[in-house]
Amino acid sequence: MYLVLFDVDGTLVDSQHMIVAAMNRAFAAVGRAAPSRAETLSVVGLSLAEAMTRLAGPDVGANAVDTLAHAYKTAYFDLRRSGGDQEPLYPGARAALDALAARDDVLLGLATGKSHRGIRAVLDLHDLNGRFVTIQCADDHPSKPHPAMVLAALAETGVAPERAVILGDTTFDVTMGRSAGIVALGVAWGYHAVEDLAAAGAETVLADYADLMPALARRFAW
Repeated sequence: MYLVLFDVDGTLVDSQHMIVAAMNRAFAAVGRAAPSRAETLSVVGLSLAEAMTRLAGPDVGANAVDTLAHAYKTAYFDLRRSGGDQEPLYPGARAALDALAARDDVLLGLATGKSHRGIRAVLDLHDLNGRFVTIQCADDHPSKPHPAMVLAALAETGVAPERAVILGDTTFDVTMGRSAGIVALGVAWGYHAVEDLAAAGAETVLADYADLMPALARRFAW
């Protein structure tokens, strides 16, 4: 069997507008100047506490970080509850998932900085429940780029590292995968620059989802 792991924000779903809006609301709620859009997107993929620590600065204590994190969660939930397809799948994502699911030698998984609640919302929104045999998230593991999520997915599925890949849009995803001993494929449509993904060790950086199956065929000699 082969295992294909996906990051979520910036890889499967385009959640940047929700993330930036929620971050702006969170910082406003505690009377702090919001980070720039680029700063906010640069920390997507990290656990919320780690992201807030980086954005708020090293002089901010743990209590302030917790307050910001809670404000962000509240704002994100409120934005999601307002309705609409605010976390759309990237073009070609569903077709790629369908093509992989059609193979009897491939397992699909998620490794994401989202919470359990956030993942459930995305899966419900896009009718993807049951697609992923292993779901690893920030609630259960150290923040990316720590390899814990990937190692847990490998252990849960029984797939050997040399038969697994992770697809992600950030250097955190690439470093996490490589640290766990698997191949990392970058994507050009997410939140970190293509050159940064390559420098972090991505085997290749996909221009769009149509490139995924050929890249996997080359890697695994399908």
